[in-house]
Amino acid sequence: MSTGRTAPPTAVTEPSLKRALTTPLLYFFILGDVLGAGVYVLVGQIAADSGGAVWVPLVVALLLALLTAASYAELATKYPRAGGASHYATRAFGPAVGFVAGFCMLAAGIVSVAALARGFGGAYLSAFVTLPVGLVAVVFLVALALVNARGIKESTRANVVATVIEVGGLAVIVGLGIWLLARGEGDTSRLTQLGTPEKGAAAAVLSGSVLAYYSFVGFETSVNVAEETQNPRRSYPRALFGALATAGAVYVLVGIAASVAVPTDTLAGSSGPLLEVVKAAGGVPTWLFSAVALVAVANGALLTGIMSSRLAYGMAREGLLPSALTKVLPGRRTPWAAIAATTGLAMLLALTGSVDQLASTLVLLLLVVFFIVNAAVLVLRGDSGDTDHFRAPAALPVLGLVSCVVLATQIEALVWVRGLLVIAVGAVLAAAAVRSRRKRGDASVV
Repeated sequence: MSTGRTAPPTAVTEPSLKRALTTPLLYFFILGDVLGAGVYVLVGQIAADSGGAVWVPLVVALLLALLTAASYAELATKYPRAGGASHYATRAFGPAVGFVAGFCMLAAGIVSVAALARGFGGAYLSAFVTLPVGLVAVVFLVALALVNARGIKESTRANVVATVIEVGGLAVIVGLGIWLLARGEGDTSRLTQLGTPEKGAAAAVLSGSVLAYYSFVGFETSVNVAEETQNPRRSYPRALFGALATAGAVYVLVGIAASVAVPTDTLAGSSGPLLEVVKAAGGVPTWLFSAVALVAVANGALLTGIMSSRLAYGMAREGLLPSALTKVLPGRRTPWAAIAATTGLAMLLALTGSVDQLASTLVLLLLVVFFIVNAAVLVLRGDSGDTDHFRAPAALPVLGLVSCVVLATQIEALVWVRGLLVIAVGAVLAAAAVRSRRKRGDASVV
């Protein structure tokens, strides 16, 4: 019998998610998400922006990522539930800002898939066949959509194998760099060459760091499994910072190996920069490494495509996006309408932007999300949340805010136009969603 009173927050009758993730499992989950395909494609673009010392912007990007990671660690242990940045933003600033954060995450995922689709059609594929990049991107995205629609179980099984392969490929690059140095070959002087004819050292590092930042994104999705983690207060910060440190070490070693092995101009001009390392060192068939790189790129695109389609489906189910996106396949129970919509948008972006432009657009969208998350930490400091949670030093969220602004100033005007257009669409949809919810008397948007 109803008494007409609202139950207290502790009186939750719905079953909670099973806490199955231990610290090691969470560590490998985050590491697998961060150690993705970006470095296979972007090392050359980083070299073009920063010069031969590719490792420097990678280190800077790692340090900047750790600032925002500290904010995520505090919020994920303070509010250990699915929802991530959108949930934190809603608690701190209300449903409209929460929607914008979620929409930017969705858009960033679609942009990332588009960038990887173009990367798939570059030099790595050319080891087998030469085809127009646009055509390859379209066929690639259709194939990914079909795998995605087949089922989550099949997709995640493929991810386990692909993750092992892509990490092995990065280990091969590091080994080849060491082998070159042991043979007395390579040029270590490039490791200190910062700057380009167009940019001084400081500007080159910041510009390269924007692209390098792309290689470290992925950790932000891990907050959605904090609710399924055993003792998140202890496990989440350890797994998060440990995984980022491991990924940073691997990326820096890969950057050093690439710079030592390959002249900077050659590295900068290649759409398959790590393949140039294989060619310079010898000993590994180029076709074999190209196959490894293609697996890495395809795996990264598949995982991001799954996330994007499920996020679109979830937002539509909550009434935040058109209800047509909630349609699922009768047998497979996969969100075919959301998969089709996100794939179509990724195709459009892949056909109209270059890899570096798309990567920069992704970073810009995530900087908006990260700015909101860092600000949310400061706003929510007065809320006790869970009594036992990780607390970042007060300076770190402030420095995280500053880092987002500094990196945003390094993004070129054309990318800003794309990014602001996406953000404007998100703002309009947020206003419509909030207005619709108020009419129904529901203040919740996430």
